Amino acid sequence: MTWFNLVAKHLYVRIWLAVVAGVAVLMLVVGWAWSLSVEHVAQNGPQGLRELQVRNEQGELLDVVPGQLQRGVGVHFELVLPNGQKLNLLLPRRPPGAGPGPGPGADMGPGPRGMNRGFGGPPRDMAPWWARPPYGFVWMLLLVGLAVAVGVYPIVRRLTQRLEALQQGVQKWGEGDLTARVAEFGQDEVADLSRRFNAAAERVQNLMTSQQALLSSQKSLLANASHELRSPLTRIRMGLEFIEAGNEVAKKEIARNIAELDQLIEEILLASRLDAQEADMGTIESVDLMGLCAEECARVGAVLEAHSGLQHFEMQGVAKLLRRLIRNLLENAGRYGAIKGPEDVSVVCIKEETHLLIQVCDRGPGVPLAYRDKIFEPFFRLPGASERAGSVGLGLALVKSIAQRHGGQVSCQDREGGGSCFEVRLPY
Repeated sequence: MTWFNLVAKHLYVRIWLAVVAGVAVLMLVVGWAWSLSVEHVAQNGPQGLRELQVRNEQGELLDVVPGQLQRGVGVHFELVLPNGQKLNLLLPRRPPGAGPGPGPGADMGPGPRGMNRGFGGPPRDMAPWWARPPYGFVWMLLLVGLAVAVGVYPIVRRLTQRLEALQQGVQKWGEGDLTARVAEFGQDEVADLSRRFNAAAERVQNLMTSQQALLSSQKSLLANASHELRSPLTRIRMGLEFIEAGNEVAKKEIARNIAELDQLIEEILLASRLDAQEADMGTIESVDLMGLCAEECARVGAVLEAHSGLQHFEMQGVAKLLRRLIRNLLENAGRYGAIKGPEDVSVVCIKEETHLLIQVCDRGPGVPLAYRDKIFEPFFRLPGASERAGSVGLGLALVKSIAQRHGGQVSCQDREGGGSCFEVRLPY
């Protein structure tokens, strides 16, 4: 991977280089300003040559002549001799790159030692070049820049690692892994983006799961429907063979199988419409639920028990669906739990704070705990009950779908004294 591709592909490299470049520019500006300041101080500061001392042969100080700095030229001195003659002396500016002037003790001409000392410039700096101005400050700037570059890198890398984790999570999710999530920590924009992504992924996963469950349910419905339709049709075919001999029993068997087939088709169509949420199931109106329970109990001979104040109870719903809910529960209880007769089946209505509880109880063998959720799945039957007459395996599945369409829920519990008790809670 080339350097250009590395910079273009990774955000953390670009951020880090931007910080380093900013520090480098700042270093150059500060170094330039500092070098100007050093030059100015060197020429005008206390260590610069600003006066000329005039001494005799004995080294006695005769006069002090102030110098005037002329930028770019040097230091100008105006000396007046005892006879009144004026002399203009110029100490030129040392050219760039020239070595320092003579150090202490250098002899610049005749006369006592040190008479002309200092005319060549300030005392020579014996320190190594990298410690002399401005090089010492340049090294300091370089060290500061290096420290900033090393210190900023882990901070930038930590920030961009969170972005890379978000990128990897989105990539996995886009490749089909709907369980992919990203870590959520912090309170900044990256953390907020991670939380929003996880929330959106959760909603999409739930939607996809429900869609897959619906498709699976439809496939299972069609597969089981084809199997269930084949059995009554086979029996009808056999009955037709017997009817040629005038067998009345065969005629009754054909009629029973046709009724079973008709019921199966009706329940399959109703189950399909209940699975389709956009399907119109009927007019929502005020329904006398106690009246429906009483009619269905009278039809099969079951016992109806209503608590005080529940002789009439109306709620909003689809009357034909609520009637089908109660009828399916009663038929299921009569098929499997009416051991001694219809009186073993009872319907109890209880008004709770926000729900109406309908209990349909029987005296059958009960439902094992492991199957209490599966019995509400389409075409599921308990082991050994698949050949019961009149059972197509859709009754309880329809009960659950109708209850959910009305905002309620259904469950199966044990009945005291033996048997099962199916409970439906409907909000009112």
